[in-house]
Amino acid sequence: MKPVNFFIITILITVIAAAAAIFFVFNHESNVIILPNPEPAIQENPTAEVVLEPEPPKPIFSPPEIIKAVYVTSWSASKESYIEYLINLARDTEINGVVIDIKDWSGYISYDTAVPEVEKYKAKSVRIKNIGSLAQRLHQEGIYLIARITVFQDPLLARARPDLAVQSKSEMSSLWLDDAGLAWIDPAAKESWDYNIAIAKEAVALGFDEINFDYIRFPSDGNLRNMSFPLWDGNIPKHSVIKEFFRRLRQELPNVKLSVDLFGLTTVSFDDLGIGQIIEDAFEYFDYVCPMIYPSHYADGFLGYQNPADYPYEVVKHSMEKALSRLSVFNQFKKGNAQLRPWLQDFNLGAIYDVAMVRSEIAAVYDAAQDDFSGFMLWNSSNVYTTKALEPFYSE
Repeated sequence: MKPVNFFIITILITVIAAAAAIFFVFNHESNVIILPNPEPAIQENPTAEVVLEPEPPKPIFSPPEIIKAVYVTSWSASKESYIEYLINLARDTEINGVVIDIKDWSGYISYDTAVPEVEKYKAKSVRIKNIGSLAQRLHQEGIYLIARITVFQDPLLARARPDLAVQSKSEMSSLWLDDAGLAWIDPAAKESWDYNIAIAKEAVALGFDEINFDYIRFPSDGNLRNMSFPLWDGNIPKHSVIKEFFRRLRQELPNVKLSVDLFGLTTVSFDDLGIGQIIEDAFEYFDYVCPMIYPSHYADGFLGYQNPADYPYEVVKHSMEKALSRLSVFNQFKKGNAQLRPWLQDFNLGAIYDVAMVRSEIAAVYDAAQDDFSGFMLWNSSNVYTTKALEPFYSE
């Protein structure tokens, strides 16, 4: 090769290399990558951070300050037509809460529970198909949810665990039955305490705002002398057994709204009525104490009335005033958080409970409580309520 040609070739190679270097540097700094027929999506900066729009937060349910609720069986809660009735009731009246059976008198759990003991005792009867969705729907309507648990009246658990159940003295190895033919659990049976607490914890996880405990007592109807208790020794006062269960509930459910149903007579009686219920024992551990002050359940002659059911205003007002007075005294010594939220009668027993009768009960609660008014709950086993009686009452 001639020297001139070698020099020319050397110059050409240098020029080409310099041009390539300049092209590479320009495109690297600008982060532009040239590809044949690029798709629009990859023309973007490959090192750019992808920013996703956050999902809108789910609405948080704000409970009403004062609860006015109605009782609902699990069977009713399983029906779409009844849920519509309930929603309309809440839209048209003062009602803003529901008390739904999740464990009723039968002992069955009414939804697809995951509590292991429920499976073990075959105590599941799925009536409410999707209880989580039901809770969400009712919350969207502004309705407060209370899960009701029947505790010591539990014929199913008694059959599965007779070692925890009240026994018959006269019939060896036989369960004692009340007048309705139902078996009971010994209130001192702590395994049954844990069983009901596990169900309560699950209900909270499913979206219920409060747990309501019923039948926390010794039996009251039937041949009581024929009862034999496998765990209660007969020496510890009945009310001490019940109070210890109250304490255990609060210990295991420290941040949960808890309510307890008591006999209406606990408002005016200072003994335990033979069933272990003293209202002051409940004041210490529950957010709501709920005496069942149904006028039809008071004995003839109460307050001098031959038939107390005919005087709903007077019976309810007197019972509430006595209970509120006792709560006030209790709070002077122990600063509890309890409020009184009674059960009222919306069923015909002892008298016809029409609009005027039901409304007079509600008026009595307002008048007795005044600034301490904490709501009420209505009971009707058919779950159909006297709508006209529940229309807006007093401004709060």
